Amino acid sequence: MRRTISILAATTMAVAGSLAIGAPASAATPSLRFHGAQYDSPGKDNRSNASLNSEWISLINSGNKPVNLSRYTIRDASNHVYTFGNVTIAAKGGRIWLHTGKGTRSGRVVYWGSGNYIWNNTGDTATLRNAAGKNLDACSWSSRKDRVWVAC
Repeated sequence: MRRTISILAATTMAVAGSLAIGAPASAATPSLRFHGAQYDSPGKDNRSNASLNSEWISLINSGNKPVNLSRYTIRDASNHVYTFGNVTIAAKGGRIWLHTGKGTRSGRVVYWGSGNYIWNNTGDTATLRNAAGKNLDACSWSSRKDRVWVAC
């Protein structure tokens, strides 16, 4: 009898352990992620502020809580880095746009303040990191004829 109980206990433990370990972990979509990027501003690239601000990247928050982006960063493959100040992105579909040029922050629009284009028309990768430096999301694209923006 004692041997039967031991075998049952060992079998139960083995089955429970294999269920816990054997179940594949599904890759969840992060709640704070890139939504899209207009990497090639329309018209001629003349470095005017209007042209620079026609280049942008956007974030979306699909989570249930707003996220304060203070000290979060967005960087490109050439290591141009934008660091957010005290900016909060709303929950449940809240979006924010980061324009390349100069401007005054207003609601869901913030500005990098750059006098040069950030996103390469021939291809680039945007990386979002939290305040601790952990990569949260990335958005990559390559050159494609007649395309100026990409959904991430």
